[in-house]
Amino acid sequence: MEKLGTGIGWRPEIAAAVEELPGIDWVEVVAENLCPDHLPDSLLRLRERGVTVVPHGVSLGIGGAERPSADRLAALAERAVLLESPLVTEHIAFVRAGGPLTASPGLEAGHLLPVPRTWDALRVLCENVRAAQDALPVPLALENIAALISWPDEELTEGQFLAELVERTGVRLLIDVANLHTNHVNRGEDPAAALDGLPVEAIAYVHVAGGVEKDGVWHDTHAHPVTAPVLGVLAQLRDRVDPPGVLLERDDDFPPAAELAGELTAIRETLTAGAAGASGAAVASGAAGAAGVSRPAGASGAAVASGEAGAAGNAGKTRPAPAAAPAPAPTPTPASTTAARQRLALAETALLSALVAGTPAPEGFDIRRLGVQSRALAAKRADVVAQIAPELPALLGTGYRPAFLSYAKSRPMSGGYRRDALDFAEQLLRSGHPDDPAARRRLTLWWRERSAPRPPTRAARFARAARTRLSRAHR
Repeated sequence: MEKLGTGIGWRPEIAAAVEELPGIDWVEVVAENLCPDHLPDSLLRLRERGVTVVPHGVSLGIGGAERPSADRLAALAERAVLLESPLVTEHIAFVRAGGPLTASPGLEAGHLLPVPRTWDALRVLCENVRAAQDALPVPLALENIAALISWPDEELTEGQFLAELVERTGVRLLIDVANLHTNHVNRGEDPAAALDGLPVEAIAYVHVAGGVEKDGVWHDTHAHPVTAPVLGVLAQLRDRVDPPGVLLERDDDFPPAAELAGELTAIRETLTAGAAGASGAAVASGAAGAAGVSRPAGASGAAVASGEAGAAGNAGKTRPAPAAAPAPAPTPTPASTTAARQRLALAETALLSALVAGTPAPEGFDIRRLGVQSRALAAKRADVVAQIAPELPALLGTGYRPAFLSYAKSRPMSGGYRRDALDFAEQLLRSGHPDDPAARRRLTLWWRERSAPRPPTRAARFARAARTRLSRAHR
């Protein structure tokens, strides 16, 4: 695997800072945020300096029951060629469900959701990965995700699941150590056990990111500083392998460039301490402390179980026993893979419907955690819609968020965030909002310019309502 070095996630909000940060060997950019016919000037300058740019996809849904979209794969391939990237990356997750396999309306999560670690899900995932590999001009690496919820009756640990995936497909891995810590807090999974099960030679690079603990749940926000437990997991990984690349992710609430530089320094020192076999004392000193970054207590990663904020959510949990070897895998056949795809489709649709459409929770899930995840999905929808359609919060003021969350309870997302913004505006107008006539006129004009020559007629509204009731009756 090509040596990437130390990198940072490129975002428009920190483009200037990224260009000025010392020691940046490469950057990662969200693939869906790139226009192929107009690359940002900042990325062009970085490429001219020899900085590698890697496209990172977030919407393929390769862990879903449906085969990966040919159009989405073509878009990923186009960006890889455009950027002359050595690889592309995506997530082991599903992001949509429903549709033809379940004869039900399609649903969008707007977020990465975990696939069950079962032989069924693995069989489908492997077939999807092979299709993606055939469609892409460069190698593919897949990322482990963070999760608030656990599937019942899983048959494999995370390490076993990833090892089987690599053995069957040859795909590379993007290991996010922050996600391993998140799953430690939220699901009681030992990061060391996951690392022990990984085929570390398949690692293409590593993500490091920050998060925050609230009410015993760790939220992988990418909007907070990197914590000592996350650096501790990085140290544990470095004990096992020298990763080809390590990248700092930050997606929101961007700090000054000096703080980003401090976090990068903490990452480099953690890797250096591991490489030198040091006890980790060196990691507890230096520039990152000035940037507000806590260092791990030792290169062994003992800080993961320390009294940091994230670990608070794990109080009272016992350390999981070493994972037993998985039961032998069923021998796959075309018919068995088709059946597995159908079963996975039903399971993922039931879960996503419970999260975004208020249907009953599937058996075996933690109802409290489903509630946390459901509220997080609605909050993310509100945040993203506000970003892509800033006119809506500007028109509604402080009423925007409660109005959107009320809308989201009855209207699952089915066509992406831009469609979501239009549907929300349409519902407001149909219900006579905003109350201020001038604001309502401005919202009507905004809706017309982006959606149709005129708002839907009364007959069209009744037809849509009838279709919605009919689709719910058939769920």
